[in-house]
Amino acid sequence: MRRLAAALAVAVVAALTAALTLITIGPPADASQTAAPGFSTAYQRIPGADGIELGAVVLTPTGQGDGPFPLVVMPSSWGVPNAEYVGQGTKLATAGFQVISYSSRGFWDSGGGIDIAGPPTVADVSKVIDWAGQHTPADTSRVAAVGISYGAGTSLLAAAKDSRIKAVGALSGWADLIRSLDPNDTVELQSVAGLLALGNITGRPGPEMASLQTKFVTSDFDGAIAEASQLSPARSAATMVDQINAKKPAVFLANAFEDSIFPPSQYTDFFTSLTGPKRLLLAHGDHATPEVTGAVGLPNETWDELVGWLRHYLTGADNGANAEAPVQLKSQRGTWRGYASWAAVGQARTSYLTKAGALQGGASTGWSRSIGAGIPTVADSGVALVSGALQGLLSIPTGVVTPLVDRSFAGVWSGPTFGSATVVNGTPKLHVTVEPSAASTSLFAYLYDVDALGVGSLMSHKPYTLRGATPGKAVPLDVRLEATSWEVPAGHHLVLVVDTVDPRYLGRSVIGSTVTFSSPAGDPSWLSVPVAA
Repeated sequence: MRRLAAALAVAVVAALTAALTLITIGPPADASQTAAPGFSTAYQRIPGADGIELGAVVLTPTGQGDGPFPLVVMPSSWGVPNAEYVGQGTKLATAGFQVISYSSRGFWDSGGGIDIAGPPTVADVSKVIDWAGQHTPADTSRVAAVGISYGAGTSLLAAAKDSRIKAVGALSGWADLIRSLDPNDTVELQSVAGLLALGNITGRPGPEMASLQTKFVTSDFDGAIAEASQLSPARSAATMVDQINAKKPAVFLANAFEDSIFPPSQYTDFFTSLTGPKRLLLAHGDHATPEVTGAVGLPNETWDELVGWLRHYLTGADNGANAEAPVQLKSQRGTWRGYASWAAVGQARTSYLTKAGALQGGASTGWSRSIGAGIPTVADSGVALVSGALQGLLSIPTGVVTPLVDRSFAGVWSGPTFGSATVVNGTPKLHVTVEPSAASTSLFAYLYDVDALGVGSLMSHKPYTLRGATPGKAVPLDVRLEATSWEVPAGHHLVLVVDTVDPRYLGRSVIGSTVTFSSPAGDPSWLSVPVAA
């Protein structure tokens, strides 16, 4: 079956690229005339690390001289073949870039096993650059590594290892793998299950993936988390930021606010730690939805910005790409706003939690309130890969009717009505003291934009799991919710909900246990919401 799938992938890619070649290049109307800029297409088997072969689509500029041309290397996403970027690749090749789009190790027509962006997968990028220098008119001193999702993570890791990479385009990727898939010790159950299933369908698990999925399917979640935590540092660009900064590639990052696989806050922290040329674009949507249309060649804001970035940093084009605001945020209403840094996107406004369920300006202390744990409420974060896509593509938010949230099983706090439209911009933060009655409890914090009828739209959320807690002992928690850029209309208000069950995650709450929220004297509980000036 896997051999059949690989053969089918080769046939599809060959047919597609042949058709693209005929359509784009074709015979000139007058052979005496100079050919218009175009590209030629070839399917190649490129030697990767450890001697395996990578199935690749090679797009070479034509009618643009003999080169050498700046090189764009594009590792494929998880479970996607090398045809993924052919649409965008044809545009880049026509514009004078040598392009190589290849299936990542272990997937489709490439050899080896899936090693979850391990050292061999990262080394494959350098091997592709080596091959391009020997077999194409590529200038290997001017190289970009560009990819979506798995290809994005691989590209960032390769930039830490290979000084020939002068620019990176990392779209919907990760900088911290374990923090993405196990945020605050709470496994992204739906996302992890989907990734494992897709990997088995489209590729061949290597030893690392096989071991993790065996633990996962046998419900040895603690063992899987421990093993993933050991694997993560070597697979996370955040741990290699010093190496990246030393090489100073121009790093272009883009992500979706509702990304259910690689949420944006791990990207914002990584972006802040970079010292070289950098750009961060965040828009609403789920995993890869802001940029997937651009990969196949359709008009796309993210790719337009990225191509300008590549032109400037690989060809020296004076197009102003280096002068634009480094941080670009797109609200749910479609408005882009630019900022000089992540710290500049919003100013914190702090409200304090009260026993009566209000968010107020002054501190409120000396109170406590208990809820039952392990029972779901109508508040949740939606369905992985679906809810965020609905928000980004159709402006359909994950909603809730806040009066229907059962206060027996959730803490609910409402803020005052906004007298004018307000933009919540950045990372909301929650500080709250909790006292669990069980050793393991999961908490899920949701921040809603709520209208006068109590109908709320989910702006941000975050899980937090307490494990090995002492029952009956109060614990202060600091929870960073996910980043957002959200326009709250006048007449609306914010509502914070904290409950103990969310179907997207592997929760640890115990039915029959309780959680007590409190606000001790000297350490009041509060919610900080960043607001754009």
